[in-house]
Amino acid sequence: MPHPIAYLSFNGNCKEAMYYYEQVLGGKITVMMSGADSPMAAMIPAESAHRILHARLELPDGGLLYAGDCPQQMPYDGIKGVSFTLNYDTTEEATKIFNALAEGGQITMPVQPAFWAKSWGMLVDKYGTPWIINGEQLPL
Repeated sequence: MPHPIAYLSFNGNCKEAMYYYEQVLGGKITVMMSGADSPMAAMIPAESAHRILHARLELPDGGLLYAGDCPQQMPYDGIKGVSFTLNYDTTEEATKIFNALAEGGQITMPVQPAFWAKSWGMLVDKYGTPWIINGEQLPL
């Protein structure tokens, strides 16, 4: 069965966001393709050529995160109705990632114990991406 892969949309700052996630989450960017670098370069307006068409971040556990900039001619409404969840083996590791992602963003639920994990918290990072971070999951 295929694993769902989150595909984040940004408004011209995809490259910056993905390099930030690479640093914070410890992954490796394996694709960062702008409109100018794509096979469709001749069909992309010059003012949009710098925008990212496709980025791929490979996470340490084999997970993937994809992203791209919203086409300039389309309205960008941000990321809504979804949160991206990361589970960590320890509360310390979860708290470290939570704090890094919260820097410059907004904490919507501080790190605290829950019935499903020894720690969890919610935030929206400085790029508008909503996250749920769990540390040391508990059996349900």
